[in-house]
Formats: sequence, C-alpha cells, structure tokens
Amino acid sequence: MVAKKRITKVCTKTGDDGTTSLVGGKRVRKSSPRVDAYGDVDELNAAVGVAAVSALDPRVKELLRVLQNSLFIVGSDLASPLDVKFDVPRVNGRMCEELESLVEAFSAETGPLKEFILPGGSESSSRLHLARAVCRRAERKVEALFGGKAGRSHVLVYLNRLSDLLFVLARIENGTAGTEEIFVDFGERKSV
Repeated sequence: MVAKKRITKVCTKTGDDGTTSLVGGKRVRKSSPRVDAYGDVDELNAAVGVAAVSALDPRVKELLRVLQNSLFIVGSDLASPLDVKFDVPRVNGRMCEELESLVEAFSAETGPLKEFILPGGSESSSRLHLARAVCRRAERKVEALFGGKAGRSHVLVYLNRLSDLLFVLARIENGTAGTEEIFVDFGERKSV
C-alpha cells in the first residue's frame, strides 16, 4: 500500500530554514543535488502541462496529461531514498518500454528524419520542444546525482525516452497544424 499524506496547509513554514523533507522525513538542504533533480522534473511537468494546453492533436493532448501523472511518479521516486520503510511509487522498466513503443508508433506517422530540425514551427510544437529541452536538463541532473547506481537506472532511461517522445510529438503537432518543420541551414548563413 502506498502511504498517502493528507495535505492540510500550504504554508507550513518548515522550509524557512532552507531545508525540505524527502519522502520518509529526512531533512535536506533545498540546494541539494537531489532536490535540484526532482525540481527539474517538477519544472518539466509544468512545461508538459503548458504544452497540453495548446496541443492540437487530441491524442497528444490526452497523452500529455498521462505523462504528467507519470512525471509525478518520477519526482516521487527521486524524492524517496531507497531505504524508506513504506511503498513508494517507483519508475519501472514497463514505464520505459511504454514510452519506447509510443516513440515508435508516432515516428511511423512522421516518417524518417533526414535533417536536423530547429525547435519551432507551430505554437504547440514549440512548447513541446521547450519541454524536451527541460527534460534533457532533468536527465543530466539525475545522471549527475545517481550515475549508474543500482536502483535508479529506470529513472534515467525514462527521462531519455521521454525526451525522444516529446521530440516526436512536436513533429506530430507541426503536422496537425499544417506547419512545415524548420530545418537547420548549414549553408551560407547571414551573420547577426
């Protein structure tokens, strides 16, 4: 059974000293690498929410809401030391495999990628590209925090697959909007 804590107050004042509680009660500095990592996942979740607001393809909109729930599990996993005494939702291999399947399914619709794409196009695609960039940052923070430590590899794989999925969904959104993708111009460029 997953422990559920009832939140009764938003302003608790317990963090006024610059610390926060991990799942299980241990207090750590708010500037700790662990809090930094799950803070980036929280920012990613907000970026995915912003992307969902403008998503044109109903499948993408629905999937982004599902992903937000999964990102809450990612954040919970990161905020929970492995030795907590109760069950905590954890990222698992099945979650990673589901993302990979989604990448393959949506990639079949977009066709092969033959050139580098600049982040942009439609508004909804641009928002997904921004979420992808936040996802990559979160992935780097998690890698720096845990590296190859046992018990945490699923979080790293999940974020890696999610960034791929957000890229593909950005391409889907450009297609739905009827907006052409913007390709990188490696030729003669105008200097700015």
